[in-house]
Amino acid sequence: MNTAPDSAAPHRWLTPEEQRVWRAYLHATTLLEDHLDRQLQRDAGMPHIYYGLLVTLAEAPKRRLRMTELAMKAKITRSRLSHAVARLEKNGWVRRENCPSDKRGQFAVLTEEGAAVLGRTAPGHVTAVRQALFDRLSPEQQKALGEIMEIVTEGLQPDEEGADLPWLR
Repeated sequence: MNTAPDSAAPHRWLTPEEQRVWRAYLHATTLLEDHLDRQLQRDAGMPHIYYGLLVTLAEAPKRRLRMTELAMKAKITRSRLSHAVARLEKNGWVRRENCPSDKRGQFAVLTEEGAAVLGRTAPGHVTAVRQALFDRLSPEQQKALGEIMEIVTEGLQPDEEGADLPWLR
């Protein structure tokens, strides 16, 4: 891929400071995701994405969500969700139920076993998150990080019809 600027169309390349911030962000998020994945694999035999799905279901009314809504909340493709839910079903942590009002729709439901695994795993996971992120930041930095991530998230989730979002694929 040619990264040299096209002389016919001026391009806004990252400044050295923007490049430093971008690379710091990439390195931190990659290392954080790896750290959390390793902790969850070690403590519960599951990747971080599966833990997030269990948490999302635990917080849902009656511990159940339509598969499309679960994909949206997890910010993943329907295909990736289907694969993840199949693995969670195999473990006995989630079950699928058909939607009575829509023959094509399905619900993902957190089982008692899944809730128990989540209850056992959550304390260690929260400790890992706290040690890796929150304990390293001042309250002001935490607030700023939250505000920044909300702005980035809003910008990447357009409301217009036809938006290319993972859960719509």
